[in-house]
Amino acid sequence: MVKRSKYLRSWLDIFSIAAWGVLLLKLWLTNKLNLLIHPAYHWLTIVAGLGLLLVSGLQGRELLRKRRYRFANSQHLSAFPPGWSSTILLVTAIAGFSIDPTVFSSQTALQRGVNDFLPVTNSQPQAFINATPPEGRSLIDWVRTLNVYPEPDAYAGQKVKVNGFFIHLPTLPAEYRLISRFVITCCAADAYPVGLPVKLNSDFLGRPRTDRNDYPPDTWWEIEGKMIAETLDGKRQLAIAADSLKQISEPENPYNY
Repeated sequence: MVKRSKYLRSWLDIFSIAAWGVLLLKLWLTNKLNLLIHPAYHWLTIVAGLGLLLVSGLQGRELLRKRRYRFANSQHLSAFPPGWSSTILLVTAIAGFSIDPTVFSSQTALQRGVNDFLPVTNSQPQAFINATPPEGRSLIDWVRTLNVYPEPDAYAGQKVKVNGFFIHLPTLPAEYRLISRFVITCCAADAYPVGLPVKLNSDFLGRPRTDRNDYPPDTWWEIEGKMIAETLDGKRQLAIAADSLKQISEPENPYNY
């Protein structure tokens, strides 16, 4: 009876390892890996998935050949009773199959402190030249440019064309929205939001631009306009004066790196 129990636990170990291998490869093949990890580490995830499948396959073959637990006489230390660790791994893998990764929302951005990523004036700016034309810069390019030379008035009047999702930031005036994107440096756990205020024009929809229902949070927009320097929430900041807005579908890869 003891040997049979060990034999079944061995298969549980194998199934849990194989399940995680299949899950990692499934996320890669369905293009969901972009929502969880930086593309630079995709190869590592793929290798890990293949490695887990290889290990589970070899262990399964060995178990079928010997019909006994290979490591019955070895010492195995675990914080859980026998079989629990593998059960937890298997259950979490099954949950991974049934629950698709989702894109972070505006609520997540607010919780993670999007306010901290709004550029403010630097009292001692240094000279900086960006070779990319203003209208060719993405939202992330603009934020990175401001991190190097955070002087809003230096960019006033420059053309801009960016896309991202809207956030209703409580500290902004009613005619403003925040256009934002999440940036991943390693994985989704360290993703952080960056954004710029957008000043809306009442001519877009023919009614007051203060109606927040016209631009709900988490909707994606492509914005064209020009940069302006505004004082918002007591800070001198760079903002986008929108000349046109076009609602777009959420991109296949909504994050930046």
